[in-house]
Amino acid sequence: MAKPSSRKDAATAAAQHPVDERLPALKMATTGLQHVAAMYAGVVAPPLIVGAAVGLSATELTFLTGACLFTAGLATFLQTLGVWNIGARLPFVNGVTFAGVAPMLAVVDSTKDKDDALPVIFGAVIVAGILGFVAAPFFSKAVRFFPPVVTGTVITLIGISLMPVAFGWAQGPNPAADDYGSRKFLALAGITLVIVLLLRRFTRGFVKQIAVLLGLVVGTLVAIPFGVTDFDPVTQADVVGFPTPFHFGAPQFTAAAILSLCVVMVVSMTESTADMLALGEIVDRPADEKTIAAGLRADTLGSAVSPLFNGFMCSAFAQNIGLVAMTKIRSRYVVATGGGFLVLMGLCPMAASLIAVVPRPVLGGAGVVLFGSVAASGIQTLVKAGLDKDNNVLIVAVSLAVGLIPISAPEFYHAFPETARIILDSGISTGCVAAVVLNLVFNHIGSGSEDDEVTAPMEPGEEISSSRLPKQAPAH
Repeated sequence: MAKPSSRKDAATAAAQHPVDERLPALKMATTGLQHVAAMYAGVVAPPLIVGAAVGLSATELTFLTGACLFTAGLATFLQTLGVWNIGARLPFVNGVTFAGVAPMLAVVDSTKDKDDALPVIFGAVIVAGILGFVAAPFFSKAVRFFPPVVTGTVITLIGISLMPVAFGWAQGPNPAADDYGSRKFLALAGITLVIVLLLRRFTRGFVKQIAVLLGLVVGTLVAIPFGVTDFDPVTQADVVGFPTPFHFGAPQFTAAAILSLCVVMVVSMTESTADMLALGEIVDRPADEKTIAAGLRADTLGSAVSPLFNGFMCSAFAQNIGLVAMTKIRSRYVVATGGGFLVLMGLCPMAASLIAVVPRPVLGGAGVVLFGSVAASGIQTLVKAGLDKDNNVLIVAVSLAVGLIPISAPEFYHAFPETARIILDSGISTGCVAAVVLNLVFNHIGSGSEDDEVTAPMEPGEEISSSRLPKQAPAH
């Protein structure tokens, strides 16, 4: 009887999608930690910026940062493991969205009593999260407007838009410092990049898959003689610390702050949709309307719950998509393990400070590989988008140009209202909107010929009978 059972188990294992694969414990832990290392700087930057603007003490600032790590872990659990119809169940990392920094700073500036600033922000995030949760199933229907010509363009823009982050890290921790961009910092970034490339080229198996993590470790060790590695955060951090609910006061609800954060939520949901489509392509499990709705519910619910533990709005982290693309490790349980590390860091400030030891230039060197991998994945998707069609070439050309405006000309929209700039200054959002609109104009509305309509780029998993052939009923 053992043999049939063994054959059945083997068949089940063979049929299991890599996204649902559970790896050995050591591999799960190291690859999960690699995801944390890739996104750590992005999670802690918003609370550090907003906390400094509020005037928090060093102790309170550490508390706020730990709270954001804790809530990022909870949101990642929701996204990867899922509950009911909540969570995309993809290797999707969630954390504090940087899109909310400017509006939150505006709230701080407009608040007379700085002690009320964080409660006002938390109240606005709660309302925006609840409204976003309700709107998620309607918002997800936009997936029909994301064929390969659109998704490829957006994925490419995600990678390109992240590159300035890596370049900024490579130049040093403080843009105002005299040594920012010095040869010392650039050399450390270059050394880390070379280490990652050498590991990827000359190793195989498990070592090759954790090349980025090893590169960060070796780069940090190399940085010690340069006097760049700072171990003070470890020695000064507490061993245990729980993010007490409403530590900074009960949430307050003001119309202006709520409206501003609702706009950020729309931007965040747009980028998350694009990220889910990108990740679905990379892991070979295309994100359909149901998956996107579930993923957006996780984003928005995570955001609504986050202020309870003194955290900010949560969203998908695009940089981790590059890590999935490069390592080829597609298991969502790996990312869930990373979420576990984030929760532990939120509960143990000393553990969180270990990641903080990694110098920014070292992160920058690894970031070049990570973010470049995202852009490369976008190009791979565009190869399948039918670029032999002039219409599709125009869609890609104009959308990329629009999406690159905030990167190449940061002050381009300086004359627009601050609320509008929340959207306009996001190259991913503007490029995504441009690609969707242009695809509708050139490939759907008033198609010039039957051939154009039939050969228009298809959404992964879309049925041919839905709006692809002439005289058919519209897609559901």
